[in-house]
Amino acid sequence: MSGFVEKPEPVEVPGLTHLHTGKVRDLYQNAAGELIMVASDRLSAYDWVLPSEIPDKGRVLTQLSLWWFDQLSDLAADHVLSTELPPGAPADWAGRTLVCKSLRMVPVECVARGYLAGSGLVEYRDTRTVCGLALPEGLDDGSELPAPIFTPATKAAVGDHDENVSYEEIAHQVGAETAAQLRQLTLAVYARARDIARERGLILADTKFEFGFDGDTLILADEVLTPDSSRYWPADQWQPGRPQPSFDKQYVRDWLTSPTSGWDRHGEQPPPALPQEVIERTRAKYIEAYERLTGLSWS
Repeated sequence: MSGFVEKPEPVEVPGLTHLHTGKVRDLYQNAAGELIMVASDRLSAYDWVLPSEIPDKGRVLTQLSLWWFDQLSDLAADHVLSTELPPGAPADWAGRTLVCKSLRMVPVECVARGYLAGSGLVEYRDTRTVCGLALPEGLDDGSELPAPIFTPATKAAVGDHDENVSYEEIAHQVGAETAAQLRQLTLAVYARARDIARERGLILADTKFEFGFDGDTLILADEVLTPDSSRYWPADQWQPGRPQPSFDKQYVRDWLTSPTSGWDRHGEQPPPALPQEVIERTRAKYIEAYERLTGLSWS
């Protein structure tokens, strides 16, 4: 089993139509047809949306995405129209809300990998490939790849795994021209972000993007280069051959799979609430990632 432990009821705002409740974001539409994207403090792990929230997480994701959109503006246009709160929206939406263009979304998770980790590591150990791309022998957990690779995935519903697929399958699904555009843009944006992160003492191991069409133009959408969509490691602690310390929800994953939680991730019971210490340490990691990347103080 998987999904929401407790699915929240959508907030009702005059003039807005609720479209979707995702793992982290709630999506609305206004009378002009624009999308209102609200990043909550919800956290997902092991395909569950947990009952505990991480204070400020949604604001960190939103503000970091906005910072990254600015850094990438010459490479890819983005979907943000405004950060103004819609009339009648709750005060809690401040700092976590984006008014966005309504795009024709491409149903592909565009993943760029510069290092071996996660599902890529699992596949490599079995077949010496990632998404059908052959890689050299001798790589290990955390190894840098000879060059960044584009490893797309199909987008899953809440509670399901995204599924890694080959480039050929994506080309068949969305067309050869669109697939080529997705690959080119994904790798260009990853390379820019990797270099910026490196200047700040961080390794951007991998990341995923979503794109949509505004007319004939491919637009960068959703969140971008946040700790939820990207794997960041401290460069001074990088050591291939073992899991790397990371700036994301690793404390949560570690606690959920520890004997202390008493939870069986392969069983049918939903995960328990998080201890306050795990919540606080996870919040601190999100904020540290924001501050190290932007050079700004969160407070």
